Amino acid sequence: MTAHTPMLQQYFRLKEEHPGVIMAIRVGDFYEFYGEDAETAATALEITLTGREDGGQRIPMAGVPYHSVEKYLARLIAQGHRVAICDQLEDPKKAKGLVKRGVTRVLTPGTIVEDSMLQAGQNNFLAAICVLDGNIGLATLDPSTGEFLVTEIGGDERDDRLLAELARIRPAELLVGPQADEFGNLAQNGMGVSVRTTPALNPDRAARKLMEQLQVRKLDGFGCANQPSAVIAASMVLNYAEINGLLLSHVDSLSTYSVDGFMRIDAATRRSLELTQNLHDGSKRFTLVSVLDTCKTPMGTRLLRKWIEQPLLDLASIRARHDAVGRLIENSMVRGELRDEMTKISDIERLVARCATGLASPRDLAALRNSLAVMPRFGTALARVAFGRLADIRDSIVDLAPLRLILEKSIVDDPPHALREGGVIRSDFDSELDALRGLGKSGKNYIAQLEATEREKTGINTLKVGFNSVFGYFLEVGKAHLSKVPDNYIRKQTTANAERYITAELKEHESQVLGAEEKATALESDLFHRIRIQVSEQSRSLVQTAKAIAEIDVLCGFGEISSYRSYTKPTILESSILEITAGRHPVVEATNLTFVPNETEIGGDSKPSLMILTGPNMSGKSTFLRQNALICLMAQIGCYVPAKSAQIGICDRIFARIGAKDELALGQSTFMVEMIESANILNHATEKSLVILDEVGRGTSTYDGMAIAWAMTEYLAEIGCRTMFATHYHQLNALGEQLPNVANFQVAVDEIGSEIIWTHRVIPGGTDQSYGIHVARMAGVPHAVLSRAREILVELEAKGGEPRPTPTQTTKLQMTLFEAEKPEVVGALEDLDVNQLTPIQALGLLDEWKRKWGNS
Repeated sequence: MTAHTPMLQQYFRLKEEHPGVIMAIRVGDFYEFYGEDAETAATALEITLTGREDGGQRIPMAGVPYHSVEKYLARLIAQGHRVAICDQLEDPKKAKGLVKRGVTRVLTPGTIVEDSMLQAGQNNFLAAICVLDGNIGLATLDPSTGEFLVTEIGGDERDDRLLAELARIRPAELLVGPQADEFGNLAQNGMGVSVRTTPALNPDRAARKLMEQLQVRKLDGFGCANQPSAVIAASMVLNYAEINGLLLSHVDSLSTYSVDGFMRIDAATRRSLELTQNLHDGSKRFTLVSVLDTCKTPMGTRLLRKWIEQPLLDLASIRARHDAVGRLIENSMVRGELRDEMTKISDIERLVARCATGLASPRDLAALRNSLAVMPRFGTALARVAFGRLADIRDSIVDLAPLRLILEKSIVDDPPHALREGGVIRSDFDSELDALRGLGKSGKNYIAQLEATEREKTGINTLKVGFNSVFGYFLEVGKAHLSKVPDNYIRKQTTANAERYITAELKEHESQVLGAEEKATALESDLFHRIRIQVSEQSRSLVQTAKAIAEIDVLCGFGEISSYRSYTKPTILESSILEITAGRHPVVEATNLTFVPNETEIGGDSKPSLMILTGPNMSGKSTFLRQNALICLMAQIGCYVPAKSAQIGICDRIFARIGAKDELALGQSTFMVEMIESANILNHATEKSLVILDEVGRGTSTYDGMAIAWAMTEYLAEIGCRTMFATHYHQLNALGEQLPNVANFQVAVDEIGSEIIWTHRVIPGGTDQSYGIHVARMAGVPHAVLSRAREILVELEAKGGEPRPTPTQTTKLQMTLFEAEKPEVVGALEDLDVNQLTPIQALGLLDEWKRKWGNS
């Protein structure tokens, strides 16, 4: 340490106090990195690596401008780094010697509240897991909105339920306590989550920590008093935020929920149905959320995602949302007014969070003021449709007029981005500030007039008044006029072509100007901070109002998309029925003007529960399966559905096994992944579940795949869950005749000569045609390959699956369905040379075979 310069000693001392982070230290107008951190930052940020002299040696250095530091820090965090921000803790002008610096914040993936580092329409969760007494506590906090949730998971399926919940939440950062390392490894390797191992408090200390945060004496009112693992997980989150310098004064409420209160959707199903991420590039394009998201506020978009990821199970709550959507559809003018007003509302949740953490800028307060100014008109429009759920939402909106008036009186219409630029507080808000501004202005007016006055007095027509940060204001006289300089001018500096002077009167007014400006800037900063605190004191009311606006936004969005796309109100029942008339796939329909609707009738008392769907490739089997799953999900989030009519029994779970995917990093082949996902379905489906399967069993040999598909179908039929199984195993159609609750359907095609037309119509009855060679031709497979494929197909069909061998073909191409191993007696007959047998030998051999195989 002694070999370093004083500033670098300061840097590396603070670095030692925060191991495992990249340190960014404020030096003048830059944040700088040194040593290994500089090398790491330069590579990660693609910036120039330079050096700095340090005790006779040169140490690596890199830096980024302070005014754009956030965009660079965001890139570091996105690459998995944690970054410690080391700021100046005193005014450099007043510092004696080295400026005092300290770590004010450690930025990690889950503790970000800076708007420029976040996606507006998505939550950014910090989560924690605690395992205690056989139960798993899970806590999630979004510091940028203040949303704080806990749950406790137990029972035989606790591990699966936890992993499904983590897949839903997709935390930016996960804290794992003792005995939870296994879950951390799965989250890190399987989900790409940033994981930290952290200590856990004992139950009593954890409860005290949580009560201190919530400012209560008991946790009973939050529903988690008897869930110690959840309380410990919550305390882990709070401790981690505190250690990293994140203020959480806006986190003053906690919600306890049960994973059993929502439809359970595992990670594979979320992926297959492409709810919020598509399978192609992981973006939101061509997903359900991309179609349904017509929200006008970031708060609404975040809530919509949450609803899609957590469909309801409570019949009354679902119907309440449907009724609200219906009322907004009927009152289109009111819906339009509400949506227009919401375009003027900023992200109140995140504005409040930034105020509470001390990071709000003048423009943030202006945005909050402008948002609150909309509320009277918004409330008037909402009152015209306020019945049922809409009335409950309206009642939850808090009157924040006093806070709005404070912001309107204090913050200028168009404030600068940074407080240091000044001009944030309005005139007439604070008399002392007005006086200082007046004093500074009068001094500046004197200095502005001084140039003309001195030119007239001295006769020096080239005299100028200038200013620099070293000498302050000065009078500059060219060397050709030095003889005219008055005696009261005091020379201060010599330049190449002029001399610079000061006067006692000039310094007096300079002191007046600069002193007033400095005091005004300090006072304005103090006033701004006080206003920001007043906003923070109203955080609970502001967040409550923001949540109400978000829900109205989502419901209005449902009304808008339902009206535009001709969605219909579904009938939600407790039974296991699924009857959909003219159903459409919401995403495919949005990108395809010629979508063909289809009917679905399974479940209930009079319909089969399991559908076997056969038909050609490219005919739309997968689309049909997915559209029914999405219609059920849309119904249970409270949205109208793309159909002419729909009767839907509540689904406790939706399972989707669609597509081929391997997990090479986990050592799992495509078929292994398929079987793991299939096992999950078979082990957890109930009679109230909806199961969609596409081509299960195709990843192995014909015998194995057929046997698995057949057995799975029988098993699901026995459970009685609503199941749709699309397959090219046409032989499964036999189950439609053998089992009473299994029905066969096909996707029809029209054959015109050698051409095939896909109608995309699902009709009763099975088929044994796949038209694979036709699809290969459409894909551009060479003609020679197509011709040979046709020859082989003819041989397979003529020989029951065993074509005639050719010189280059010595093995069987494909086994027929249920083809049995060749009996021994057949082999014996083939090996027998009858020309070498006598009649007595033949009779003896026949007697022997009869005794050996007569009963087989």
